Amino acid sequence: MADSNALPLVILAENFAKLPGIGMKTAQRLAYFVMSMPEAEAQAFADAIMTAHKTVHECSICCNLTDKELCPVCANGKRDNSIICVVESPKDVTAFERTKEYHGVYHVLHGLISPLDNVMPDKLRIKELLARLSDGSVKEVVMATNPTVEGEATAMYISRLLKPLGVKVTRLAFGLPVGAVLEYADEVTLFKALENRNEI
Repeated sequence: MADSNALPLVILAENFAKLPGIGMKTAQRLAYFVMSMPEAEAQAFADAIMTAHKTVHECSICCNLTDKELCPVCANGKRDNSIICVVESPKDVTAFERTKEYHGVYHVLHGLISPLDNVMPDKLRIKELLARLSDGSVKEVVMATNPTVEGEATAMYISRLLKPLGVKVTRLAFGLPVGAVLEYADEVTLFKALENRNEI
């Protein structure tokens, strides 16, 4: 922002620009919009951010985000616990839930293996996934990572860990275009990808 702007406004815009998909021009518009809000609305906005930051944490079973001990999926006794869909992020759970066709449970890795970004397997929630398989009740693990180099590497790494456990490991069928992000896929594409998954 130009030198003519107040420093707090510049700092606000710079913080908006840190959000994914927000360039500096959009960040400036957001900063000006926040400044035009009544003080009570601006305070409510700030409070919502802080409340979410303080109260939302990982589900003790699947590592999805929740404000309770268990996320709504893990707390739902009607879900099929014998099938686990492994995803990169909580946004992917939301994408699958929109299809209303998947009735198993999830496991959120919170990232993908990416040595270039210094993300190694020990930084992901892989140990927690292995712990869930220890009682033998899980029959299938669906690797639903994005069809990118990192997503493929992560899926293959985890499948090699699971094979000796006698668990069927499948991969989403490639109705999803290579390089696509699950979060933006439509319901039909996601459902077809689930329906046509293959063992790896």
